[in-house]
Amino acid sequence: MTDQTLWQFALEQQEKLLIQIWQHLELTFLSLTFAILIGVPLGILISRKKKFAAIVLAFAGILQTLPSIALLGFLIPILGIGPIPAIVALIIYALLPIIRNTYTGITSVDHSILESAKAIGMTDWQILFKVQLPLGIPVIVAGVRTAAVINVGVATLASFVGAGGLGEFIFGGISLNNSNMILAGAIPAALLAILLDKGIGLLQNSIANFRFFLIFILPSFLLILAILYIRTNSVNRQIKAGFTPEFMGRQDGYLGLRSVYGLKIKPLIISDAIMYKAAFEKDIDLISGYSTDGRVKAYDLFALKDDRNIFPPYFAAPIVKVATLKKFPQLEETINLLAEKFTDSVMISLNYRADFLKQTPENIAKDFLVQNKLYRPSRRGQAGTIRIGSKIFGEQYILSAIYKILLEGYTDYKVETKTGLGGTKICFDALIHDAVDFYVEYTGTGLLVLLQPEQQIISNVSKDPTGTYNYVKGEFEKRFGITWLKPLGFNNAYALMMRRSQAEQNHIQSISDLKKYE
Repeated sequence: MTDQTLWQFALEQQEKLLIQIWQHLELTFLSLTFAILIGVPLGILISRKKKFAAIVLAFAGILQTLPSIALLGFLIPILGIGPIPAIVALIIYALLPIIRNTYTGITSVDHSILESAKAIGMTDWQILFKVQLPLGIPVIVAGVRTAAVINVGVATLASFVGAGGLGEFIFGGISLNNSNMILAGAIPAALLAILLDKGIGLLQNSIANFRFFLIFILPSFLLILAILYIRTNSVNRQIKAGFTPEFMGRQDGYLGLRSVYGLKIKPLIISDAIMYKAAFEKDIDLISGYSTDGRVKAYDLFALKDDRNIFPPYFAAPIVKVATLKKFPQLEETINLLAEKFTDSVMISLNYRADFLKQTPENIAKDFLVQNKLYRPSRRGQAGTIRIGSKIFGEQYILSAIYKILLEGYTDYKVETKTGLGGTKICFDALIHDAVDFYVEYTGTGLLVLLQPEQQIISNVSKDPTGTYNYVKGEFEKRFGITWLKPLGFNNAYALMMRRSQAEQNHIQSISDLKKYE
């Protein structure tokens, strides 16, 4: 497989890239406009009622310190998925610099100027609009510029809630180990931030007073809102699909659905953290789920039959450097105690306890080891430190907790976990660069994302689980000096899923059945 340059990738994906840039601009301008319309009046208000200034600024500061992912998580149950929760979150992050700079710009006008204005008979409102606001515009616009740059960056997270934007490429590239995809999202986002900052600066120099500033903003807001409405409502989806960024870029994902099944569904891009609940709550109809995810059981979802076999085996197994096994002699034997201890149904039950019953990975892990007569109290060893990595979904948290307890009970090693490392690329890079010592990977991901062989090889080795495992094990040792230890026994394959009631109502059993609902 020949390496593709960033330029070649951008040309190949230019239509999608332009759509993402436009979505990014929509999110940024809409949220910035609302933030100005809320923040500037609030700044004016607290400049007149200074006893409220500390309270308002402190509250805005607290809102801005909320982690963006957590904030989106709070907003989704209230506002659903799509642009609305993303725009609300961006407004919240933009408020502090706008309110603070408006307050500072007004209150920092020289006292002697205000006294002169009063001496010639100006009222308080005349002083505000003819003296304080015109003189405070440089400071106010500086706050708007800061808010704009913040929003361009935070807007990359909008893809987690199906709102589009350049985050689709960034997070898809992280999941797919595709540097070109990451850069295709990150570079335009950085350029947008720079251009927006400079553009607002030029706008500032061309505005005579603050009233003209509002006259410019309001028509822009109405125009952008109209364009957003037209674009959003121009897409008629009979089947509303929501796929993860990683699924969108994989041959055993959206690419395969198009090339093998001929499906032309136009999905939302959505985080796997919220897609199951979005399907349950009827925000979307079709998702790219994982076969052992506990939320499949919790939300009574139905996995469509992959009747043309685009999903290869995804058997889980720990991967570790050969050099690491030599460094820690007790490691391989202990890790392999879990070989074939899991079935698909066992993993679904464990995931269900985490995803739906909200039990902690540590408690789930201990119960599992006790049931399998593998639990031992920690030795509190000091013979060296083993660092276990995990990706950012529940199953991986559970497995890393199981391995931590197991290793602490059976070896003299100290164990640390580095959980939530994002997608495949981050975990694998951490392993390559010795930031972690091992993590659990999936044979299908190893084959398609990390090795990326020719299609003929993929077809030959993915016919059965053993063939896939043997191929990735051999190639990883040859290319990376990394070995696959014994498989855990469960197959966490991709699957297209719908609400069971919807599938039954529409007589949809297989992926091919979706063709009639495009």
